[in-house]
Amino acid sequence: MSDLVAPLSAAEVEALGLSLRVAGIATLATLPAAVGLGWILARGRFPGKWLVEAAVSLPLVLPPVVTGLALLLLFGSRGPLGSLLADVFGVSLLFHWTGAALAAGIMALPLMVRPIRLAIEGVDRGLEQAAATLGAPPAFVFFSVVLPLALPGVIAGALLGFARAFGEFGATVTFVGAIPGETRTLPVAIYGALQGVDGETSALRLALISIAVAVIALVGTEAVSRVLGRRSVVA
Repeated sequence: MSDLVAPLSAAEVEALGLSLRVAGIATLATLPAAVGLGWILARGRFPGKWLVEAAVSLPLVLPPVVTGLALLLLFGSRGPLGSLLADVFGVSLLFHWTGAALAAGIMALPLMVRPIRLAIEGVDRGLEQAAATLGAPPAFVFFSVVLPLALPGVIAGALLGFARAFGEFGATVTFVGAIPGETRTLPVAIYGALQGVDGETSALRLALISIAVAVIALVGTEAVSRVLGRRSVVA
């Protein structure tokens, strides 16, 4: 028991810090796409909409290893996007923390889109129509009317996305490996500790940290959802 409350080792602190950085960057980078997709799915009326819905939800039902393999084929050194990034920008995502952020962002995207979509669907279209009638362009209507009213859903989506990105393992380890200080995030460190001798205590401590982050995110999401519900009742 005393080992569980002992200070984290340098390697554990390193894995925790890397996970926070990867999850934070993944959430911030993915959030604009999640908002855009949420608006398209909430307001869009076009042929093949179900294909977009299916594509957005695909990472939820695919094994994470499959997603990691797809990223490896696309962004690997011989992949079409990977070679393009290397030749044009001199950037490589393979075996780098930015690749871990990409994998985490893709896995988190479906969980971010759903609450955002529901929040946008809950915005009164009459307000949008009134603003448009006064001559406001669509972009102004979205940023001044829709987005502020849907903000609780956006926050809830960001919290869920951060929790999912923080706990991402399968796609990450398949795409970028488990390099200490570079791609060895908290879930990867937990798996590595379990493979070593007498690593159960370290794995348990890291698992408790992961659980705490997930609980905080879920509690925050529930709180935001209640705010959203109260706003809907008042409206």
